[in-house]
Amino acid sequence: MKQEKIVVIVGPTASGKSALAVELAKKFGGEIISADSRQVYRGLDIGTGKITKREMRGVPHHLLDVATPKKIFSAGDFVRLAHGKIHGLIYQARLPIVVG
Repeated sequence: MKQEKIVVIVGPTASGKSALAVELAKKFGGEIISADSRQVYRGLDIGTGKITKREMRGVPHHLLDVATPKKIFSAGDFVRLAHGKIHGLIYQARLPIVVG
């Protein structure tokens, strides 16, 4: 049986989680899934610490800017999207790295 692995990085804002996640993704063939409750919203870049394209260094990031602040986006919506993305990455032999 193939063992599926997921990396989870949690901590306070501005503690270096994103930089660590990018390094791990580059080293181990991973992609990053944002688990920040405000970064899912389009247009809320200031004050959320949302990673920039430059900081991403070519590593794909998921669940950023997927909802509009004008509509309800629940924890259930997040779980559904994250679950699908995690399983899709595992299927593609990519390492899911959940950061928040």
